[in-house]
Amino acid sequence: MPPGENAGVVDIGDGWCAAFKVESHNHPSFIEPFQGAATGVGGILRDIFTMGARPIAAMNSLRFGTLEHTEHGRRNRALLAGVVAGIAHYGNAFGVATVGGEVAFDDAYALNPLVNAFALGLVRRDQIFFGKASGVGNPVLYVGAKTGRDGIHGATMASAEFDDEALEKRPTVQVGDPFLEKLLLEACLEAMRSGAVAGIQDMGAAGLTSSSCEMAARAGNGIELDLTLVPQREQNMTAYEIMLSESQERMLIVAHRGRERQLVDIFGKWDLDAVVIGRVTDSGNVVVKHHGERLAEIPSRFLTDEAPLYERSMKPGREGGGVDDERVAVGGGLDLVSPAPPTAPVFDESSAESLQNYNDTLRRLVAAPNIASKEWVYRQYDHMVRTNTAVLPGADAAVVRVKETRRALAMCLDGNGRYCAVNPREGARLVVAEAARNVVCVGARPLAVTNCLNFASPERPEVMWAFSEVIDGMSEACRAFETPVISGNVSFYNETEGRGIHPTPVIGMVGLIEDVRRIVQHGFKREGHVVALVGETGEDLSASEYEGTIEGRTFAEMTKAGGRVPRLDLERERAVQSVVLRAAEAGLLQSAHDCSDGGLAVALAESCFSSLGRRGIGASVELRGALSSVAHLFSETPSRIIVSFEESARTRIEELAAEANCPLQIIGSTGGTRLLVSANGTECIAQDINELETVWRTSLGDKLRAEVLAAAAE
Repeated sequence: MPPGENAGVVDIGDGWCAAFKVESHNHPSFIEPFQGAATGVGGILRDIFTMGARPIAAMNSLRFGTLEHTEHGRRNRALLAGVVAGIAHYGNAFGVATVGGEVAFDDAYALNPLVNAFALGLVRRDQIFFGKASGVGNPVLYVGAKTGRDGIHGATMASAEFDDEALEKRPTVQVGDPFLEKLLLEACLEAMRSGAVAGIQDMGAAGLTSSSCEMAARAGNGIELDLTLVPQREQNMTAYEIMLSESQERMLIVAHRGRERQLVDIFGKWDLDAVVIGRVTDSGNVVVKHHGERLAEIPSRFLTDEAPLYERSMKPGREGGGVDDERVAVGGGLDLVSPAPPTAPVFDESSAESLQNYNDTLRRLVAAPNIASKEWVYRQYDHMVRTNTAVLPGADAAVVRVKETRRALAMCLDGNGRYCAVNPREGARLVVAEAARNVVCVGARPLAVTNCLNFASPERPEVMWAFSEVIDGMSEACRAFETPVISGNVSFYNETEGRGIHPTPVIGMVGLIEDVRRIVQHGFKREGHVVALVGETGEDLSASEYEGTIEGRTFAEMTKAGGRVPRLDLERERAVQSVVLRAAEAGLLQSAHDCSDGGLAVALAESCFSSLGRRGIGASVELRGALSSVAHLFSETPSRIIVSFEESARTRIEELAAEANCPLQIIGSTGGTRLLVSANGTECIAQDINELETVWRTSLGDKLRAEVLAAAAE
């Protein structure tokens, strides 16, 4: 199904389809973190079951300012805690497994956190529903919760820049009830099975206004509404308030004529309101009446497909994505001015202290918030409800079973605002490639994409240029991977007091695993397995976690120093993914893990760490080539995957690599309790796995617990 409906739908075989989408709830989450995030989850779940699909998995992509004791550090920590609590509250109570996602930290998001919510559901191919007001004369029903004054002007608030009075906009944030939404889900699915529903639409942003106009426009019909009949929980609401309320857990349904009583009875059984408030007309107009007075009449197409189009001016930034002035980077990212960075460690290959330097570097990287385990976050989510979850949070991609079949679906969310701020087009290509690589790492063939495009004010030419470049880059990469973009969302005006976020496209990639028994995970399984690198490493330390965490450079310093993003060769990327996928489907792989943030050393460490029911396993690795040791270890070159396999599979895997003309280097073997890494004959890293894993697992939680203790002591 093409974009334009509540969610995209893709065929996965055996008569089943997957419906999925990602949307933003950024502004509401800054104003009221708990309810803003909670209602973001509620909204994306409604988009899924409006299609007739039962939601089986949710994920989220979260970005905050840094957690350190900076000007905004305490606010960032409070935002993180509130957002995570809101997501957990709604998803856990509703009964959907929150199976994965990403959490990133950068001062570009200090005053503009990003909260992007993703959901996926399953629907039979012949039971998909559409948001169309079809059938002239059909009755229009309001179903679900009563309408209140919460959320009025929520859509306009989300399309405005913030200032120092932003927190006064709390009344525009909706209040959600996950238990009521669970009732709404079951009632809607039962109503759809009854055959009485002709069309259905979630009342999301702009509430009754947008849902009625969109349904009418999609069908080429009109809708006539009588607001006097709308169930209300507050007295003396005006027509303006009723039309713009964004109260949660509500739907607009077009019923087949003569079957409205059947729907009223179904929703009544679930203790939900269901009231006929209008009818479908052939006028093409949306007509609004209140207390017998006709208050509005406008062609629905004027509010949808034929709405006015902005022709925004666009202006490229400096070559390579450098900053345009002292405050705003290309695409609206922050040019944060800070004291001189700390002196970077000196990596002298001949020095007796080299071993200690590289060990310290690895420990600092695995403790860095962008790399450290997000266990503190996902342990608050119920990721096993409905028992579909096949791969637990923390892997390259989440995996859920498709019950009654052998199939499984993999899904991930990926974004990299720093790369897109340096070079929007190349950054977007890299994000799509990483998302595809992550689903391949669990043995899934990439199927389709949803995206959430987060940007600063489009009224600034640099932002609009970056937006255009990101779309072009995404398009190039999606064509290369043959992954259509089937749904998505755009969020503009993510800036406060003239300081905007990095251009941040978030890619939701969904892949299909034909046989759930062929799932691959990232951790080493047993001692004595061969460790290999599929792909090859280059000198890609610019704009990397190493440059930020170890060398202490701010984004502004990276770009002013001629920062660049790693070069992506789409043909090489396809070759790497093809080798790993074919090996996984043949049952040859014991593990596979993407090399991304922190480079090869971090990926090796994560592969050694323990998982459920399995202790950590060390590895001995030898890296060879013309690169410096620091590049060997920490470069973020794309198109690389660490794999492990039994010796008996080596010949066949090498053949697969040769057939794809893809580099494959045997770099070591698993075993012991330590990670030992040498580069060109010089020992670089010698770390006890248990000690390193403890640092990785506890770092983020320790930062947040320290803040709670400090606040309690004040």
